[in-house]
Amino acid sequence: DVNSVLPLSSSSLREICAFKINGDDAPFEAVVLNRTSGEGVLRASSPVDCENQKEYTFIIQAYDCGAGPSGANWKKSHKAVVHIQVDDVNEFSPIFRESLYKASITEGKIYDSILQVEAWDQDCSPQYSQICNYEIVTAGTPFAIDRNGNIRNTERLSYDKQQSYKIMVTAFDCGQKRAKEDVVVHIEVKPVCKPGWQGWNKRVDYEPGTGSKQLFPKMHLETCGGPLSGVKAMVELQTNHIGKGCDRETYSEKSLQKLCGAASGSTDLLPAPSPSTNWTAALLTDSGRDSDLIYRFDGRQAANVPDHVVPQNLTDQFTIATWMKHGPSPGLRAEKETLLCSSDKTEMNRHHYSLYVHNCRLVFLLRRDFTQLDTFRPAEFHWKLEQICDKEWHYYVINVEFPAVTLFVDGVTYEPYLVTDDWPIHASKIDTQLTVGACWQGQCVCVCVSTPRFTQYFRGSLSGLTIRPGRIETQKVISCLQACKEGLDINSLESLAKDIKFHFNPAQSVLVVEGEDVDSINTAMTKVSYINSRQFPTPGLRRLHITTTVQCFGEDTCLSIPDIKAVVMVLPPSEPRITIAGSNRLVRPASDLRGPLGVAPFKELHITSTVMKGDGFGGREWAVIDALRVMEVMHNLDYCDVLVIGEELNPDRESLEIHHSALLGKHLDATNSTSGISIYGVDSMAHYEQALRQVRYRNWRPANLSERRFRLTCSELNGRYTSNEFNLEVSVLHHSAPVEHANHMAVQSQYMRPIHHPLMMHSLNSHMSATVVIVVCIAALVVIVVIGVYRIHATHQEGSREDEDEVKDAEEEWDNSALTITVNPMEVTLKDALGDEVRQEEHEEEEEEEEEELVGGVTSAESENTDEEEDDDEGREAAKERKQKGKLGWDSSSITY
Repeated sequence: DVNSVLPLSSSSLREICAFKINGDDAPFEAVVLNRTSGEGVLRASSPVDCENQKEYTFIIQAYDCGAGPSGANWKKSHKAVVHIQVDDVNEFSPIFRESLYKASITEGKIYDSILQVEAWDQDCSPQYSQICNYEIVTAGTPFAIDRNGNIRNTERLSYDKQQSYKIMVTAFDCGQKRAKEDVVVHIEVKPVCKPGWQGWNKRVDYEPGTGSKQLFPKMHLETCGGPLSGVKAMVELQTNHIGKGCDRETYSEKSLQKLCGAASGSTDLLPAPSPSTNWTAALLTDSGRDSDLIYRFDGRQAANVPDHVVPQNLTDQFTIATWMKHGPSPGLRAEKETLLCSSDKTEMNRHHYSLYVHNCRLVFLLRRDFTQLDTFRPAEFHWKLEQICDKEWHYYVINVEFPAVTLFVDGVTYEPYLVTDDWPIHASKIDTQLTVGACWQGQCVCVCVSTPRFTQYFRGSLSGLTIRPGRIETQKVISCLQACKEGLDINSLESLAKDIKFHFNPAQSVLVVEGEDVDSINTAMTKVSYINSRQFPTPGLRRLHITTTVQCFGEDTCLSIPDIKAVVMVLPPSEPRITIAGSNRLVRPASDLRGPLGVAPFKELHITSTVMKGDGFGGREWAVIDALRVMEVMHNLDYCDVLVIGEELNPDRESLEIHHSALLGKHLDATNSTSGISIYGVDSMAHYEQALRQVRYRNWRPANLSERRFRLTCSELNGRYTSNEFNLEVSVLHHSAPVEHANHMAVQSQYMRPIHHPLMMHSLNSHMSATVVIVVCIAALVVIVVIGVYRIHATHQEGSREDEDEVKDAEEEWDNSALTITVNPMEVTLKDALGDEVRQEEHEEEEEEEEEELVGGVTSAESENTDEEEDDDEGREAAKERKQKGKLGWDSSSITY
């Protein structure tokens, strides 16, 4: 402070004239106040700052005025030591050493000190430079702070309640001056360290058609810092509630066998109920299975297979296959539960072959006839497996190469644990009865009944029960028939650590991952994915279950890792709309129907499929309607049925068939009957188009037939998606016998009908060319006819001028009343005047017909012959009609002959 002074005093006989300070850096000066008394003051010559220097020490001496007027010979006093201490002023506020403080604590614990905040003050004195108090500014927080800046929690914190806290803290110096800026403190609450998987979602949505999707992209294993020697994790995809154990193709058994390359000749013993397969109509079906045909047997239902369906000779090689879901039998003494049984229809009760379950054992009985064997041979084959009674779906295939019998369950081979021998059955003339779901008892055993009955009922579910005589199924086909279309997968195998080991089960529903390092296990688990290769998968939940085992050094297990339960939600796919389009009416002369190839009713058929897609939503139900768009998609079909509407086909005079060559190179087959024709097999829409265009209808006696109507429908996934009903009418043109009349040119054919062909976009250029040719020809014909009529009219006027008035009177008397014409007076004149013109006109028309045939020609030799016959008939009828209409303008509707 420059205003502060220090009094000085000195005594001398002389006057005191000055005080001198020894020290150039001392910011002080001494001033004489009274020379006589020697009083003076010491004051600061410039501002002093305690923060720069708290104390000053220097030497001061007093000087007298000296002798004489000039002041020479002055005297100085002894040296005096001056010590000055600078007093502090509280001019600075406290400042925190950090701009942000962070700390983390574990939930459920009380801490004496979570962290310490620290502030400082630039003042020099202890009174003002020391921090005497800290204070939490944020109100309502479960924290407190002491004088030293230690923050602690006042209550136990919960991670579930709040994961982090933000509080403001200020500081005061001992002069009670507050910090200029408060400081922010972040405190994070961590859950109690529990070993387990973290960073995973309980639900993963899967969009159909997106391929493989990661299930746990951010998952990692928390071990709480314990040293580990190994980790083993098992991921299980649970799909037992989907279809028959997982998402498989839901095509019919025949279509699946064709798709998997199975040999033909199998018989479906549990087909969908229809007029031709009505023995399954009374059985219970399990609904809601996404077009998957499942029959449920509760111990009271069974079905007799008609004799014409049952294979008569199984031979030494045959295959029985079925899907089965079965649980433990009720009661202490379980009865036999028969899936399939061939027994005597009447008189006796012998079982020729059967497949049944008894005490969770699968038994196959096969007894040969004496005509085939006359020795003691294997007859019963027993298998004891857990799958038989686990209430889950499994695919069973029994390959018989007598005397060896092999069982496949879900593609895995099992040999019988017990084989019993028996004598062959004596030959008899008694018919056999094949039964599904029970066994037919043709003769009473203990309690006689008036009629035969079922016995040994089956309790469970069956699907796709087939029998194929003469051949056994291969391992490749069996694996294809039971293969799942969904499962687990691992992306980027090459990026996994070398110490990682993994393996799948055959269905890829279970994945086991093993490793020694936690980081390697974490990386591997983030690459676990779900994949569904079906174009239209079954929507719904798939459950995920993860179990983990951790090993520590020197111990078997040291940590308990909780299991994980999550779900994969397969979203509904965009449903396709299958559309069949083409000409709905076909008019052909009777001669075409009598031809060796008949007619092709569906020659102009087209099959398309579209879906509604929403931008960014994949067709989900919440997509904005304005954003929906129609997109054409390509997918397979599994059958197309052509049904006859009205009376069934009469095999004596008509047929609806397709040549075998039309199915070559395709995964297609066909069956026909008097009700129509069915083309089946999993194949593309293009192949179905090609096959349907080769369907031929013949009628070698069409005299009494005027029309035939057909209805075509196609399906994908065994009826899950069906097309529109495409109706087609085939009309027959009958040519009447020639009638004697005066003027043949004036008569139109009473069966002539216009044919309207649909204009297809892909053949627009060819149709336009044909149209141009026809228009030019018609125009030339009209010009010729007009010129001919004009010349006839002029010749007639010159030859009958004297009768002109009579002709006019006759013309005025004509009206629309019916006329009887006996002679045409112009016939001779027309022949004479137009002989050359008509001959030239017919020659030009023949050339035009030939050109039209060349333009509309097809590549197939078979179709070419038929098309030429049809085009020739149509061309001749059209030319005849043009002649009749162009040469005379009479109204023939009012003329009778």
